[in-house]
Amino acid sequence: MAPYLRLIKPLFFVLPVILLGGLLEGSYYFTLLNLIGLNVIIVLGLNLLMGYAGQISLGHAAFYGLGAYTSGILTTAAKVDPFLALLAGLALSALVAVVVGIPALKLRGYYLAMATLGFGIIVAIVFQQKDWLTGGPSGLMGIPSFQVAGFSFNTPRAKFFLVWIAVGATLWLSLNIVDSRLGRALRAIHDSETAALAMGIDAQRLKLLIFVVSALYASLAGSLLAHTANFIAPASFGFMFSIKLVTMVVVGGMASIWGSFLGASVLTILPELLVVFHDLEVVIFGLILMLVMIFLPRGLFRGLLDVWEFRRRKMKGL
Repeated sequence: MAPYLRLIKPLFFVLPVILLGGLLEGSYYFTLLNLIGLNVIIVLGLNLLMGYAGQISLGHAAFYGLGAYTSGILTTAAKVDPFLALLAGLALSALVAVVVGIPALKLRGYYLAMATLGFGIIVAIVFQQKDWLTGGPSGLMGIPSFQVAGFSFNTPRAKFFLVWIAVGATLWLSLNIVDSRLGRALRAIHDSETAALAMGIDAQRLKLLIFVVSALYASLAGSLLAHTANFIAPASFGFMFSIKLVTMVVVGGMASIWGSFLGASVLTILPELLVVFHDLEVVIFGLILMLVMIFLPRGLFRGLLDVWEFRRRKMKGL
């Protein structure tokens, strides 16, 4: 893909959202769009790991939390600049990803999923139990907003623009990774690790690399959450959120950058729309997911493309 196309495609998706942000009023809509943007960032990284490299992770909520709590603790307790705290969160998440990934990525399939699940549960317990550091179940309050050259991102609209600029940057980076030699090597590992090894691909090193990259995506989203919500709590980084992230990847479409965007958006908005059903909310949510997986097994994005192609062929009489 030409370099300018890699730049235009993310803008094609992100600019309409940013233009919408210029027209919206009310903190609720900005909060919802920010949450969608943060989930898109995490799911993009997770899809690189799961969809392209074929490695299952049930612990990415932990990296999301590491980024958030590193930023939150450094800026509230040590009065560190938020951008420096964000970089510290990225560095810590990368280090932890290497420490966890080296032994865990020697496992495959369900065993790898269980190893990352255990890691996620341990981190969630630390967030919950270390009251003196994390604030415990009550959470961490008073986290400052980002500031650049005296301008503070402390309004809902400013926070919205910050988050979606980050979404555009991660979309661009993801497209470059997928279209690079690294992306082709990851797809080879996904199809057959044995064949990839026979072709001279260092599968273990590349799996670790993409595991670290996906952890950095989650950490970035966590830091953005801390400095846009100005409050974090352990409930946001638990096991169920890791499951939700995996569901977003699968529903949007495995090995699809645009599917990540669609899956994260739909599964973030859907619970908000189902609130009117009260006690039936969870049942309807599960039913919708089940129907999607039955009738669109390749995910929403690829499924919608198939429907479009079918209608186009039908109109042409093919």
